[in-house]
Amino acid sequence: MPRKFLKRYSPSPKTIRENKALSFMGESIHQPCLWHMNRHSVAKAFAIGFFCMWIPMPLQTVLAAALAVYFRAHIPLSVVLVFITNPVTIPPMFYFAYKLGSFLLGLEPDSVPMDLSWHWFATTLGQIWQPLLFGSLILGVFSAMIGYLSIHFIWRKNIRKRWKDRAEARRAKNAKKAMEKELKREIKASGQSINNID
Repeated sequence: MPRKFLKRYSPSPKTIRENKALSFMGESIHQPCLWHMNRHSVAKAFAIGFFCMWIPMPLQTVLAAALAVYFRAHIPLSVVLVFITNPVTIPPMFYFAYKLGSFLLGLEPDSVPMDLSWHWFATTLGQIWQPLLFGSLILGVFSAMIGYLSIHFIWRKNIRKRWKDRAEARRAKNAKKAMEKELKREIKASGQSINNID
């Protein structure tokens, strides 16, 4: 997985540490393992971020940060991935979670207005919270598993590619050296042949 790409789009450690909503974590947020980017910390961060983005609650970033501290995941990625859910994506995502939850619980889903507005969610929350929460948890766990396994797969694939590129570069370098050595030998042999003729 390209570290430069992930670092470019991750919030800075300063931004996370200065976030007032995370002040309750105290010194635990300063652990070096939470800021180090490796295959395991990034895979856990994707699992946490993808899980938390499905949880229908305010302050999802706080939950993501707390889970990142507990599981020793990369905290900036855990937090930033939660923002996949935003005012534009939340209504369709949570409606899908509600429909899934209703189907799995054997309930008849309520009718939905065409705009999937916040007003609809607010006025019907008392009736829909159980299938919404159940569907959200199912999608959260599924997304977390997909995120975790995908990062491990992509990271390993990237490492194999780099090893292969390095091996090819070494072979090319060795072939070039061998050719140069052979060329020098031939030039030296040609020079000796000319001297023998003279």
